[in-house]
Amino acid sequence: MRTAADFSANPSAVQGRAPDFFIVGHHKSGTTALYEMLRQHPEIFMSDIKEPRFLAADMRARFTPPRGRRLPETLEEYLSLFSAATPEQRVGEASPSYLFSETAAREIAQLQPAARIIAILREPASFLYSLHLQLLRSHVESEKDLLKAIALEGPRREGREIPPRSHLPQLLQYSDHVRYTDQLRRYHEQFPPEQVLVLIYEDFREDNDGTLREVLRFLEVDEDHPLEHVNVKQTTTTMRSQQLDDLVHFLTLGRSAPARRARAALKALAPRQVRREALRVLRHRAVLGPAAPPEEEVMAELRLRYRPEVERLSEYLGRDMLARWG
Repeated sequence: MRTAADFSANPSAVQGRAPDFFIVGHHKSGTTALYEMLRQHPEIFMSDIKEPRFLAADMRARFTPPRGRRLPETLEEYLSLFSAATPEQRVGEASPSYLFSETAAREIAQLQPAARIIAILREPASFLYSLHLQLLRSHVESEKDLLKAIALEGPRREGREIPPRSHLPQLLQYSDHVRYTDQLRRYHEQFPPEQVLVLIYEDFREDNDGTLREVLRFLEVDEDHPLEHVNVKQTTTTMRSQQLDDLVHFLTLGRSAPARRARAALKALAPRQVRREALRVLRHRAVLGPAAPPEEEVMAELRLRYRPEVERLSEYLGRDMLARWG
């Protein structure tokens, strides 16, 4: 399988165009909103797959989840994501796990040394709270108590206490997600400072237009082109019932003989579209629901625990992030 290093050594040996810029992360920090806004710009081409995650060898999934989309597995497949771009367009992709990855910065530099990098950082406690809920919804996580989930980092690093449906157990190392200085340093070791843009999620949320203009200037495209704004702050949902979710999974994707018999019985009772709509409503109304606000005691403990990381980031960026994040 050809890699980014092969392309860097001999670009003419591989057909395709490498991206000009990368939104590298973090999850739950406005990367999807930025991706959706940038792809509206006529001078920008974004891959249809929002998170191809190809240039992060350490972020390979253990398996493709049942509802997951097949991701590119070869360099040719990856570069084909950008084949529809015109020569005049800036080409980009958004894989939030690239900032968390320990190898992505080097792999991106091998593929595209002139790449521009966009990173988005969020206050650690609120970030981990939102990330934990997302991992629960996607079955990467099964422990509903965030502090208990963080306490499992040690066993999980050794391959123990991994939920059976967790296709990306790497993401369960919560503390590693907020080692912002180490993450940024990996990119600054590979790219000059003028090629790396560091955004703060809270700034993006409070000044959507100003942050978007900053990004467009960074990418050297028309910053005055009107773009429809996308809400940066998304509604946070949680898993209401693991049992109901398991039932939906059993009825739609289960491979056992009982699951196949249950699907056959449902097919005899209702048309396909009716079945799909009923299961969709069940998942969105009974399985998922609005998350309760985080407990202040938990958030206070997280802020205290990760305060040294924020202090390191403040020194690294030359900006008082303790004051910014409260």
